[in-house]
Amino acid sequence: MSTQNKIAFLGPEGTFSQTAVVNHFGYSCVLFDCSSIDEVFLAVQHKRANYGVVPVENSTEGAVNNTQDCLIDSTVSIVGEVIVPIIHHLLVPPGTAEENITKIVSHKQSLAQCRQWISKSFPGVELVECPSNAEASKLASESDTIAAIAGSLAAEVYGLEILRDKIQDQLHNSTRFLVLSNSTKNPSGSDKTSVLIYAENKPGALFRILEPFDNLRVNLTKIETRPAKSEAWAYVFFIDFEGHVEDDIIVELFKRLEACTAEIKILGSYPIFVNA
Repeated sequence: MSTQNKIAFLGPEGTFSQTAVVNHFGYSCVLFDCSSIDEVFLAVQHKRANYGVVPVENSTEGAVNNTQDCLIDSTVSIVGEVIVPIIHHLLVPPGTAEENITKIVSHKQSLAQCRQWISKSFPGVELVECPSNAEASKLASESDTIAAIAGSLAAEVYGLEILRDKIQDQLHNSTRFLVLSNSTKNPSGSDKTSVLIYAENKPGALFRILEPFDNLRVNLTKIETRPAKSEAWAYVFFIDFEGHVEDDIIVELFKRLEACTAEIKILGSYPIFVNA
């Protein structure tokens, strides 16, 4: 007898995180909405959920620092990735007149992704940050003077209509989400690996980290720095590259990296996202 997977995500219902869950797992899973990214990690780590889905970077606004900080401390593994196109709409209760809008509410990243459109279309209107686009949509559903910036799923969940569609400043705006689990993923033949590297505090440390990638012709797809919590003015590197930890060339890569770094934490190997 099969059981449904319980998926923890940054809620409430109607967020782009929920869209990522549905895109990856389908509609048959059990949704477990959490109030914060930290809570998603803990739900998976303590086995209150089978998987978790969290945002890690946006193509316009960059990295989600909260997720990176959780990856530093957590014991869960990355077993998948999902890329969701972020299409923002201005949502209002049915019948709301545009001239009645006195306040626009949304998550801070969504407000940032629509800042040019807002200043041009609604100059002087009060902008209010919310914990999520879904929370913003709930507020808008309770007032005829508040509009929310959110996606079409939020409009459906909270009974709102789209007053203005596709209002994001960048048309090719997307967010990458990570799928978390307590297990690991076997090689698929087209994989990506994410690692966390603590560099030695010496001149040329970054060069020594990158050199093995070049020598072994391993395609590095992303590198970012984040302050290390263990020491002031020390930094860790988040690195994504093509390949699986069980591939022979990646095994050799880790041998060479271990010789020139203070510590390596493997965050996970997982199939590269392919847009269906």
